[in-house]
Amino acid sequence: MVEKALKGFLGESSVTRGCKAFDVHANTYRIDADVIPTFEHRRYTGQKNSDGSHHYLCGVAFKTDAGKLIINWPEQTYDNGVARNDVTGRSYKRVIRILKRLRNKMQAENIADSSNMASFLIECLVWNASAESFNHDTYTAILRHVIADLWNRTRKDEDCAEWREVNELKFLFRSSQLWTREQANKFFDAAWNYIGFE
Repeated sequence: MVEKALKGFLGESSVTRGCKAFDVHANTYRIDADVIPTFEHRRYTGQKNSDGSHHYLCGVAFKTDAGKLIINWPEQTYDNGVARNDVTGRSYKRVIRILKRLRNKMQAENIADSSNMASFLIECLVWNASAESFNHDTYTAILRHVIADLWNRTRKDEDCAEWREVNELKFLFRSSQLWTREQANKFFDAAWNYIGFE
């Protein structure tokens, strides 16, 4: 239904269906965009609101073409990210951008341990970096400490087993995720060496 509506409005050749999203192709008046049809997802807390209604957390969900249900918490992710950025003196978001650009550069140079590093995974890993990692005077020093901290703490399962996504509602390393602790650890090792930190 969504595919039919998109193609009807934008034109058959303007939309390509993927397993999770529709790719809307750029033209002279629009940029490339991904469209994901979602529905509201509620996680009931077991508590009641003051009016007696059941309290719940609101997120979004969608099903892939393979039938897998994917649940996301965009409002919680946004709010927590803004709060962390404020607490770190705006360093949190900047370090995420630096690491994503670094990942892109490493991918362009075919460095294997950067190949499957999702942008959201990088964001969540930086979210889990220690507060002390951000207490430095330069971005070089902050980046150095963030990479070292995350590399050290992803070496063993027990050191990061309770880490959460930025939304604080999903565990970062569980079998349901598309990534692994080992993958994150190898990325930070490769990033450290690529930058030339000693």
